[in-house]
Amino acid sequence: MTPLIFVLQLLIAVPVALVLALSAIFYIWDSGNTVLYDSFAQKMFAGLENYGLLAIPLFMLTGELMNEGGMTRRLINAARVFVGGFRGGLAYINLLANMFMAAIIGSATAQIAVMARAMTPEMEKEGYDPGFAAATTAAGGLLAPVIPPSMMFVIFGVLAQIPIGDMFLAGILPGLLLAAAFGAVIFAVGAVTGFPKGEWLSRKDALSALLYCLPAALIPAAIIGGILLGIATPTESAAIASLFAFLIGWRIYGELNPADLFTMFRRTAVNSSMIVFMIAAANVFGWVVIYEELPQKLAGMITTITSDPFLFLLIVNVILLFVGMLIDGIAAIILIAPILLPIATNNYDISPYQFGVVMSLNLVLGLLTPPVGVGLYITSSMSGVSSGRILKSLWPFLLAVAVILVLLSRFPWLSTALI
Repeated sequence: MTPLIFVLQLLIAVPVALVLALSAIFYIWDSGNTVLYDSFAQKMFAGLENYGLLAIPLFMLTGELMNEGGMTRRLINAARVFVGGFRGGLAYINLLANMFMAAIIGSATAQIAVMARAMTPEMEKEGYDPGFAAATTAAGGLLAPVIPPSMMFVIFGVLAQIPIGDMFLAGILPGLLLAAAFGAVIFAVGAVTGFPKGEWLSRKDALSALLYCLPAALIPAAIIGGILLGIATPTESAAIASLFAFLIGWRIYGELNPADLFTMFRRTAVNSSMIVFMIAAANVFGWVVIYEELPQKLAGMITTITSDPFLFLLIVNVILLFVGMLIDGIAAIILIAPILLPIATNNYDISPYQFGVVMSLNLVLGLLTPPVGVGLYITSSMSGVSSGRILKSLWPFLLAVAVILVLLSRFPWLSTALI
């Protein structure tokens, strides 16, 4: 009966956090173990007793401060220095700027919203097809869940009880590989359609762009460098990054008004609280899942199909693709990781880092695919281009992601080499 209630709530669009909590409550009532209600609240709060969760609001705050402090525009100008002179240079600038932003914001939806507003109109002015301009920006948002710091990596690390810093390291090679695949797509599309020729900046303008970008570049350096060198934990790095973002935007660029801090704090608190509540509810739901031995039952079913880890991951990719089309990526990872991760690690000896990278990248594809496609509609809203037109130009990028997912599933070292 409980699975039926669970599916029914999803179909009538009940928020996922409530679906998880209400399903657990119904299970306790249906099973007759009402004594479990006494520890229900305690179990919810136990899911939040993890230091790594502090990184979520801090990374969100860093993104808010970056946007308000004028750092996004300077990162785009810096990208122009490196790739602006190639044919189709603005498309490559879009991709490179998305890489920079992915190393700071860590949230695909936030990144898509920022970059769609900044880059799509610029590409249209230079003669690019509006659908392709918006599609390139939307695809660039897919770098956020794999290039550290990643919000999904933080959540997966908490759920899997593995070091978040190591999870960040696992995403570096896949993130670079995905960026290279997107670069190849831009090159191929440009060869067919004929992109406008770019212009290199003069030496003076290039030096000026790099000089003005240098303070903003301290932020990803503080995040990734602190983790790699073992100086700070991901949470501490996020706190340092938010402080740097505030000081740079206020004292160096002069575009951040301290009077606006309360608004940014409130927005960060609201957005992060929704994620934290989902994690608390997922802890109670996981309690039910473990009690019912669902991972063991599912493992028994899947292992009768294949004993090959690669084929298992391909099956999981297909399942996650459909799940991601219907449920938000963060909600889906909170919902599914406790069920599939034990099967991957115990029955197929798959590294949790490899599984986390594959799962995060796959689920975020749902941002750009109907029927939900939140990222697709954000891009459409911010750029003024219809979602259908964007989707028409987006398919080569989605195909590239599918190829990268197969490679990540086949070769574990792509995710584990740096750990």
